[in-house]
Amino acid sequence: MAPTPQDSSTELPVPFTGTASATLPIEGMSCVGCASRVEKALSALNGVTEASVNFASERADIAFDANSLSIVEIAAAVTEIGFSVPHKTIELSIQGMTCTSCAGRVERALAGIPGVLSALVNLGNEHALVNTISDMVDIVDLVHAVSQAGYRTRVMKEAEATSTEEEALARRSREDLRTFAVAAAMTVPLVLQMMWELTGGVWVIPAIIQLALATPVQFWAGARFYRAAFGAIRVGTGNMDLLVALGTSAAYGLSLFNTFLPESGGSDLYFEASTAIITLVLLGKLLESRAKHGTTAAIRALMKLRPVAARLLRNGSEIEVPVAEVGTGDLVVVRPGERVPVDGIIEDGKTQMDESLLTGESMPVAKRAGNPVTGGAINGDGLVRVRATTVGAEAVLAHIIKLVQGAQASKAPVQKLVDRIAAVFVPVVVTVAAVTFLGWWFSGASGPTAIINAVAVLVIACPCALGLATPTAIMVGTGVAARYGVLIKDAEALECAHRITTIVLDKTGTLTEGRPTVTAVVPATGDETRLVCLAGSAQQGSEHPLAHAVLRHAEEKGIPLLPVSDFTRQPGLGLKATVDGQSLAIGNRRFVVEEGIVTSSLEGRARTLENAGKTVMWVVMQMPEPQLLGIIAVNDRVRAGATAAVSVLRGNRIEAVMMTGDNQRTAAAVAEEVGIEQVLAEVLPDHKAAAIKRLAADGKTVAMVGDGINDAPALAAADIGFAMGTGTDVAMHAAGITLMRGEPRLIADAIDVSRVTYRKIKQNLFWAFIYNLVAIPLAASGYLSPVIAGAAMALSSISVVSNSLLLKNWQPGGTQ
Repeated sequence: MAPTPQDSSTELPVPFTGTASATLPIEGMSCVGCASRVEKALSALNGVTEASVNFASERADIAFDANSLSIVEIAAAVTEIGFSVPHKTIELSIQGMTCTSCAGRVERALAGIPGVLSALVNLGNEHALVNTISDMVDIVDLVHAVSQAGYRTRVMKEAEATSTEEEALARRSREDLRTFAVAAAMTVPLVLQMMWELTGGVWVIPAIIQLALATPVQFWAGARFYRAAFGAIRVGTGNMDLLVALGTSAAYGLSLFNTFLPESGGSDLYFEASTAIITLVLLGKLLESRAKHGTTAAIRALMKLRPVAARLLRNGSEIEVPVAEVGTGDLVVVRPGERVPVDGIIEDGKTQMDESLLTGESMPVAKRAGNPVTGGAINGDGLVRVRATTVGAEAVLAHIIKLVQGAQASKAPVQKLVDRIAAVFVPVVVTVAAVTFLGWWFSGASGPTAIINAVAVLVIACPCALGLATPTAIMVGTGVAARYGVLIKDAEALECAHRITTIVLDKTGTLTEGRPTVTAVVPATGDETRLVCLAGSAQQGSEHPLAHAVLRHAEEKGIPLLPVSDFTRQPGLGLKATVDGQSLAIGNRRFVVEEGIVTSSLEGRARTLENAGKTVMWVVMQMPEPQLLGIIAVNDRVRAGATAAVSVLRGNRIEAVMMTGDNQRTAAAVAEEVGIEQVLAEVLPDHKAAAIKRLAADGKTVAMVGDGINDAPALAAADIGFAMGTGTDVAMHAAGITLMRGEPRLIADAIDVSRVTYRKIKQNLFWAFIYNLVAIPLAASGYLSPVIAGAAMALSSISVVSNSLLLKNWQPGGTQ
């Protein structure tokens, strides 16, 4: 629905001015000292007159000068000292936007509300994502702000995202089609008359009949343009609707004048121009709407994966309940052919599951007791019982949908330039139209001729093509990437990925499987069993993959473990612990040498193992006196496809670098196996980010690929981070792109889809700019009639959206 006129006395919301107060929720405080620290930091801000932090309620009351300080800056100050201000994202469906100027006006209206951190409006899917400080913004305020901007809105609820929105879209499409059909029926006779005259025939519809046909088209079918134009004028901006309304009103008004005062204005009528323009623009908007609907196909497909019901096993019997009623710990029965309703762990049964729409993996995945399952996957031919672990908004599918929606709603950096151009586009076009009229008038042309040429300028200009060029490509690009297991966090990540010149690959979990196994146990004294017992016992408190390898080995060998105490982890080096009264240290060579241990007795064997690509753990006893107990070697197999992935990267002229905390010999062996020439070995977790920055200092665009908590700083330091979906949530949060499968080939696919999408953006912007740069002068010169101009304007937007839709043909391993 188009925006409706508002009372001119109402004003858009404005940010705080003068003295203001706010109450901010604070997360992360663990004691009164934390509260004091936050209070001190807030009080130190320039502009804060009073700050009080309540530890019990986890709230900060601040009085400040809003002329020199904003809520966003206050929240940033809290974040800088290690705490956080919780955010909440609200999704709105906006009705009535027709061009990028409309989207910009809605963004400004929402961003002006105190407590709103950011507002992103996507013209492509007509949604707004509003990032707010929790508990500071009322939804009513958001709705009111959009209404004051001249548009209608409603809050999107998760359950509405599929059925209700689809129904509303279908209903609006039917209404638009009906309006177009009526307008076309009334326009056809007028256009046929014009075409007949051009062929030399004589067929003149009486002026009063032409007026009767044109008036409903102008003021009923064209009412949407007048409403939107009025809303734009009221807030001091312009949009496409204003150009259409001005142009058609001029043609209609001139025809109306000549109808009733032919002796003063002449006998020429231009009703066919005004009606044909409106009808063609309506047709263009109808086709554009359907094309834009196609750009959101990926997100709709993901939303349809969400089951509406689940079968719970309670008291020995099965009951069917809505998915929203399933809680963590509930036992869910999944029959063959059904979708898994929640994330969980299989407790009983075995099956094959189709996870293609979640991970892009085309082959069914075998599942048995103890294996995790993801909500939305399709169960194969087995009946399984699943213990729910994650439900609702925290489920994997919900996170995927949220991530894709966020990416589709975000703006690429290039869009900022387009927005600046669009902000002055309409005023410039109106000025050009006025100059066109005056130029023709003073050159001796008749008044009607001057008016018609000015009308052609107004209706051929198309800010919509500019506004749709970037977001439609991003929506389709991120959607098709998600279909194949590549989740792109935002448009900036998508745009950055195509510029990558160097990619740094973490060894463990990225190039290798991240599931090492023990291949050799070499005791310095005593037997292997004792060495494994001590090493395994000490590592019971560790989450490191190498620790898990030793623990699995001990379990397989049936070696009992002893209690552990005084466990401390040394990131990137090893650990210390007390087992059976003995103080132990386990780690790499650097760690044990720093502990004063002489390693010479086992150096020969250790180097042989390292040259074969094995990782060696040194086990030493610190007390009562330092003593080398032995070494344990583990092997982490290189992932299938890692070598091919590196080869593809090299083929794309991207330098591959391997970075690891492992020793130089082991790292070199793995690098040689996968075809990587540059290796950064023995890099401590705290030094990974610095290594990334050193590479970037050479002018390279650096990407980092990792999967662990230790990789998060490096992922954030890189120009763009890739997180393996098999890794930790921390890594995925820090990365710009998440790969849903542990396949290195997806790295090249993510870069490829970025390149293809960016190419589409450039194509769209080129044609949108060229169209306007060529078409406007032609119209001003009198070479294009208003009817042709209207058709060209309608087709320009359709061509941009259709070009973006070609991205749906993208396939992994090649471009479309």
